Amino acid sequence: MSITPVAQAAVNRRRLQSLDALRGFVMVIMLLDHVRENWYLYMNVPDPVNPVTVEPVMFFIRIVTNLCAPVFVALTGLGAYLYSQNHTRAETAAYLVKRGLLLMAIDVTLLTFAWTVKLPMTFWLQVIWAIGACMIALAALIYLPKKLLLALGLLIVAGHNLLDGVRLLPGEPGFVAWALLHQRDMIALPFGAFARTSYPVLPWIGVIVLGYLLGSWYERDQSSAADSGRRVRRLLALGFGMLAAFVVLRALNVYGDKPWVAGDSALHTMMGFIALTKYPPSLLFLLQTLGVGVILLALFERWEGHPWLNALAVFGGAPMFFYILHIYVLRALYHVAFMIWGPTHGVSFGLDNVNWLWLWYAVLLPVLYVPTAWYSRLKARRRDIAWLKYF
Repeated sequence: MSITPVAQAAVNRRRLQSLDALRGFVMVIMLLDHVRENWYLYMNVPDPVNPVTVEPVMFFIRIVTNLCAPVFVALTGLGAYLYSQNHTRAETAAYLVKRGLLLMAIDVTLLTFAWTVKLPMTFWLQVIWAIGACMIALAALIYLPKKLLLALGLLIVAGHNLLDGVRLLPGEPGFVAWALLHQRDMIALPFGAFARTSYPVLPWIGVIVLGYLLGSWYERDQSSAADSGRRVRRLLALGFGMLAAFVVLRALNVYGDKPWVAGDSALHTMMGFIALTKYPPSLLFLLQTLGVGVILLALFERWEGHPWLNALAVFGGAPMFFYILHIYVLRALYHVAFMIWGPTHGVSFGLDNVNWLWLWYAVLLPVLYVPTAWYSRLKARRRDIAWLKYF
């Protein structure tokens, strides 16, 4: 049965809401992680998911918020595919390059300044930098045939852990390139500054490529209710398949991440089983997080129209605006608290009780919703302002 143009447009809007809602969901849980970082700097450890050194409540907050980067990178690729449905390949590539360069510039300027206010600077090349670099890489890769692109994405995601043993030292040939691609390290810059490659980009390129290819499930000719139901079933099968692959590979304990060992209790054994490497993201880390993300994408499409899903879509409609806003609000609050009470834990101001984390989160979420909703509406209403689409 054919559907009218009006009904078709309504289906398209609902379908796209699930993507914005998933973006919004990762923004909302990311706020929780950054509240944790802001008020508990004194509790920072080299590995935030080490079951031996990290309190269970902080461990599981980190596990949940591990969804953010993989899901957002994959959705960036999916969004690029949707953009390509209404633009030529050259226009899509140009958009990816321009937005990628903008994101990289934002990370090393606005976001570095928010986190580091002392000289010489350390430029933290974090998730926004990585997304920008991945977009630039995708701009070149979209010219490949889709089957070759799929093979390349799977090879990167599944095979990059074979490179874990390759370690280069500063000064060795290729060190800078390898630190940017796969080895988390410090790169010396002029005038005593450093760049910290927090998010080596090679595995993330694989993620954005696979997200781009997932966009083919959302093409314009797959917008009917029957298509939506079929897509939901395919997403659920893919998501649960990824989680099953994670469990099997993790139980075998032979590839895909650092080995796990049984703890001194059932809780610590479970924590060790799900504690995975994020920098760079291991195969098992990506199977776990993207598997959950794909399942959520299916459920959000199934639950379209719920008011709480509409609220999540508001955050997802202006993710870059929300990201910058919440970082500056958190850092401003921290510096005000430091000026009033001074260092309460070593050289840092920090809160003692984890219940403060939940209180601050509950307060900040609705406070930040208001300007984000305003900007999201502005972005949707003023499509004539070209630069708005980059935020």
